[in-house]
Amino acid sequence: MPRPVTDLPKAHLHLHFTGSMRVETVRELAEKHHLHLPDALTTGYPPQLSARDERGWFRFQRLYDAARACVRDEADLRRIVREAALDDASEGSRWLEIQVDPTSYAPFVGGITPALEIVLDEAAAASREGSTQVAVVVAASRIRHPLDARTLARLAAQHAGEGAGTVVGFGLSNDERRGQTADFAPAFAIARRAGLALVPHAGELLGPTAVESTLEAIRPDRIGHGVRSVEDPRVLELVAESGVALEVCPRSNVALGVYGSNAEVPLRTIVEHGIPVALGADDPLLFGSRLAAQYQLARDALGFTDEELATLARGSVTASRAPAEVRDAVLADIDTWLATPPDAAGPDPSL
Repeated sequence: MPRPVTDLPKAHLHLHFTGSMRVETVRELAEKHHLHLPDALTTGYPPQLSARDERGWFRFQRLYDAARACVRDEADLRRIVREAALDDASEGSRWLEIQVDPTSYAPFVGGITPALEIVLDEAAAASREGSTQVAVVVAASRIRHPLDARTLARLAAQHAGEGAGTVVGFGLSNDERRGQTADFAPAFAIARRAGLALVPHAGELLGPTAVESTLEAIRPDRIGHGVRSVEDPRVLELVAESGVALEVCPRSNVALGVYGSNAEVPLRTIVEHGIPVALGADDPLLFGSRLAAQYQLARDALGFTDEELATLARGSVTASRAPAEVRDAVLADIDTWLATPPDAAGPDPSL
């Protein structure tokens, strides 16, 4: 009997705010605000997705925008943070860095600053009351002007901190086929001066060239996804030499058609090159799987042993911006998980 992956202590470094929502929450918020949801979020759930072409990405983005449009007041923002913390806690996550672009919610709460401060306040409250500590990554969007990214970087810098309820990182998300990564470098320079982790997306929809240009232009601490660096051995070595951690989200890669099956996700290749990895759920609302499922995929489809799963969990912790005392406690508990005989751990509720 394998050890339960839900009991494995871990950090969660790649979870988007809107995409973290439970589908039941989206439906309830839509009813609350008298909004219509696409069938893919109601009777046709879970959605069938693809991002192999512009049409597939448009459908994914349309569903994402429909869910985001349901978030229209302070109570909604707080509910999403609270439920993300509870869901992570149920799957062994002890530290969560949730990514949010406050721009989308600003019109309903008085601006980007109040939107971010509501999220931070609820993150602090959820951290005091639960077992998962919650911090925030402010993420700019590639489909907006780079000057908007600088505004968000300055806002992130004003709320920078080192613990739960603070901003610990700055990211760049959305369709990586849009915009030039180098154009966003000034925003990341602002974040770097504030001591924030630099965590842009790259190397999921585009190939290894996008990873290389991100390394050169931004000098990130972590890269969201980055899996397609394996397509060029030279770029894969660059990633390994840089010390950058990759936030690998296996089930979203398969759901979006980047890989045709779970077995094709190149997680083992990445790990074997000595690259630190933090598994993430990305957007559970649309992909239908949360954090523990990523570890279960590594075990079932890629043959990762419990020792290797523990290594992945350690990688998520060391790549995080969790305070030293949190990191040390989680790392010690990972050792305890591994030292516990499988037959003493009980059945895995994720199976």
